[in-house]
Amino acid sequence: MTKKKVPFLNREISWLYFNERVLQEAADETVPLIERIKFLSIFSSNLEEFYRVRVATMTRLANLNEKSKALLGFNPKKILNEIKNIVIRQERKFEQLFQATLINELAQNRIFILNDTQLNVARGEFVRNHFRDRILSNLVPILINPDQPFPELKDRYLYFFVRLSKKSSRKNERFALIELPQDLPRFLVLPETNGLKFIILAEDIIKYCMDDIFYIFDYDELDAFSIQVTRDAEIDIDKKISDKFIEELKTSLDKRKKGKPMRLLYDTEMPFDMLSVLVAKIKIEAESLIPGNRYHRFGDFIRFPNVGSPSLEYKPTVPLKVAGLHRTESIIDKIAVKDYLINLPYQSYDYIILFLREAAIDPKVTEINITLYRLAENSRVINALINAAKNGKTVNCLVELKARFDEHSNIYWSNRLEEEGVNVNYGLTDYKVHSKICLVKRMEKGRAVYYANLATGNFNEKTAKLYCDHSIFTAKKEITRELLKLFTALNNKTVIKGFKHLIVSPLESRRKFYFYVNREIRNAKENKAAYMVLKVNSLADEGIVEKLYEASNAGVKIKLIVRGTCCLVPGIKGFSENITVISIIDKFLEHARIYIFGNGGKEEMFLSSADLMTRNFEHRVEVGFPVLDADVRQEIRDIVDFQLQDNVKARDVNKYNNNKYHKNRLTFKVRAQFQTYNYLKNKHQ
Repeated sequence: MTKKKVPFLNREISWLYFNERVLQEAADETVPLIERIKFLSIFSSNLEEFYRVRVATMTRLANLNEKSKALLGFNPKKILNEIKNIVIRQERKFEQLFQATLINELAQNRIFILNDTQLNVARGEFVRNHFRDRILSNLVPILINPDQPFPELKDRYLYFFVRLSKKSSRKNERFALIELPQDLPRFLVLPETNGLKFIILAEDIIKYCMDDIFYIFDYDELDAFSIQVTRDAEIDIDKKISDKFIEELKTSLDKRKKGKPMRLLYDTEMPFDMLSVLVAKIKIEAESLIPGNRYHRFGDFIRFPNVGSPSLEYKPTVPLKVAGLHRTESIIDKIAVKDYLINLPYQSYDYIILFLREAAIDPKVTEINITLYRLAENSRVINALINAAKNGKTVNCLVELKARFDEHSNIYWSNRLEEEGVNVNYGLTDYKVHSKICLVKRMEKGRAVYYANLATGNFNEKTAKLYCDHSIFTAKKEITRELLKLFTALNNKTVIKGFKHLIVSPLESRRKFYFYVNREIRNAKENKAAYMVLKVNSLADEGIVEKLYEASNAGVKIKLIVRGTCCLVPGIKGFSENITVISIIDKFLEHARIYIFGNGGKEEMFLSSADLMTRNFEHRVEVGFPVLDADVRQEIRDIVDFQLQDNVKARDVNKYNNNKYHKNRLTFKVRAQFQTYNYLKNKHQ
């Protein structure tokens, strides 16, 4: 089987089809109205990051020589062109959805988004007073001088490109640039009238009051159009971890702000002659021009104010309890008896915080080891670790400084931890540490006993309210002994192999994954029941795709749940006839990684921090771990089964990439996330 013949969907194109599924949620009339606006926001934020990272990388690849391009197996320029065509089509759908559908539905709910041309005298006066009191002093327009370089547009900032002219003549026209401050509140709720609610955006306030900005000039026509530049966010740093590493990282982060422009979003209402002037000044390539709508940086709409009925949003999900765990009883004593599973966000993240707090004050606890990748803004995890250090515990904390877009935050927390006496490890030279593991050492009757928490998601109480993850407490020696071995290596800045129960990248994960797949292939050839259920965020590694094709051809039944990128193409004769793929996009973000292998009737299950991507196998420290407790394993299996049965929010991933909603033989509706919540509520009551 040669690589050229293997069906393999380009990673970037597959990702765009995923983001289209997010757009589908915004179009779904059964989703509450404000939530649909938020899905537009998520779509926009996703696309922004896609340009900053993936398109930036693809652009670099396009500059390689022909020999190097041949090794890639695809033409980067062709992919970039395909990306632009798909994005333009999606942006049109986005604009149609927002302007023609959602704004009308807001109006039906007596909520109106007003622009600068729709203000009556009273509301206009209110807006102008607000502008003069709160906004004007924060704006400094820059006049464009033909003899001077064009100002550097900051990554993801909003700007107005302004033309100043006289109605009688365009001869002496001038251009200006206005930067909107990042901390400027995006939405202003206007006074209510007769039960009607009104909202105006910051850029429309500024456009309405543009004459207050340029009052000293003798121009009677001011044309202003919003623009936004997205820049290359990939950073280059010397991989050598040293005392200078943090300073070097900070310098690289500053350079990120000035990276090469990947995309210029512009208001399609901008006259062509103005756009031509702008493009010439910025020196941006034509393929990077993306016609947009009136409002850019739509990610801010995640905070769109709900001034209407509570029914316009999803009801808040009250975090459920976990049977057997209580706030007033020792969690460590409970874990000593049996394993416990926390299903996030359905069940409370407080159990993880309580575990860390108990470890911080328990006189018998002597040491805490933990890996941190992305942290909440006001992290209770960090506070617990600091308290542990203050109470005399040895706290070894590995903070991954290279976590993309969280570098600044992680540098801040690293400094804070060090100041409070925590031993901070900045990570490894060649690998990101992406594992989500914690190990507590407790002295009991003169010997060390270990208690662990292993998870599929970060130690982040904020994202734990939105991300579907599994977190396990265990004291099983099979797990804790190997975690101790792993932490000893990490604290010495090394990676090792030789784990019997854990699946650890970068040295063993691929070999072990292939072992489990090969076992299913062998069982299928021996006419035994052979199957796999794999749930991940992304499936993009070519070797894994080929191995799954091999298993399918051997008769192994494979069910995949892949939220995002899926380069495997199911249903192709001779390759993937025994493979089905679904993707679930719903209220919460599906984030858990679960590997289930039939194992000849003795089903084995693993949870992991790793997706099925090359970086997770070869460039990161990841930890997969077996689910050894039968009750915990059954609970996860039940939840996975709900997802496989979902016929409301699951989409089929297929060779047509049409994102059709998944249909099955069930005569009743199954919405996995709602089903899971009710299941856990009834089970743990």
